Amino acid sequence: MMKKIYNDKSIFRFLPFWEGLGLLISLHCSVLTASAQSFFNDLDVTARAAYAIGGTAPLPMPASIRHLDRFPLKPNVDVGIDVRKPVAGRWGVLTGLHFEGKGMETDARVKAYHEVLTRGGETLEGLFTGSVVTRVRQWMFTVPLQATFDISRRVRMRLGPSVSVVTAHGFDGSAYNGYLRVGDPTGPKVELGSEEGERGTYDFSDEMRRTLWAVDLGADWQLAKRFGLYADLSWGLHGIHNSHFRAIEQTLYPIYGKIGVSYKIK
Repeated sequence: MMKKIYNDKSIFRFLPFWEGLGLLISLHCSVLTASAQSFFNDLDVTARAAYAIGGTAPLPMPASIRHLDRFPLKPNVDVGIDVRKPVAGRWGVLTGLHFEGKGMETDARVKAYHEVLTRGGETLEGLFTGSVVTRVRQWMFTVPLQATFDISRRVRMRLGPSVSVVTAHGFDGSAYNGYLRVGDPTGPKVELGSEEGERGTYDFSDEMRRTLWAVDLGADWQLAKRFGLYADLSWGLHGIHNSHFRAIEQTLYPIYGKIGVSYKIK
């Protein structure tokens, strides 16, 4: 029986089919390999490092915020890798991955500014007049998606959206050297001093968003074959707090500018 099967010449009729299929698969793999090589050959890979300055601000600035007394710099570093693909002529598309910090601290004088504060275990809500310290901390991974346009051999413009996933954050502060009208402008008056137990404090870290969307505008200046400078402006499309958050009367948008150096890897 086994001898008959192996001696049956009809089995060889299928060999041309399998040879043709193998040749087709081999040609398909060759085309895919060539296409992949062609796609990756003209990619630009750039490493970046920058410092950012800015803050979370209401738009427009309300009349209740009268004066900014202090605005110290924070460790807002941005490091990342960008990959650009030429598309047509001077146009291209860019994406990447960045790790960045967006922090702020302010000491401002306000008048009739809506606040929710805690003092001595008691929660107070009303209109505060005096000085307010606000501290914001955000660390995140950001993925940009930008269209690029080469103005010249050395200058390139970039514009597009970005999405950030926040890995660590904080929003807290205190109110001092003033008074709070509980409820409304004619409500009971509560004095707040400057010492530790006399201040009103707040912490709204748990109300902050984990995902942030923004629009970024940037410019690259290539100084040499590998090294360059760049500047970016990132404008948040929504507030840093959840949509239901009402403890602060205005929506606070993250707006930051960056200045940095770049190194062309490829």
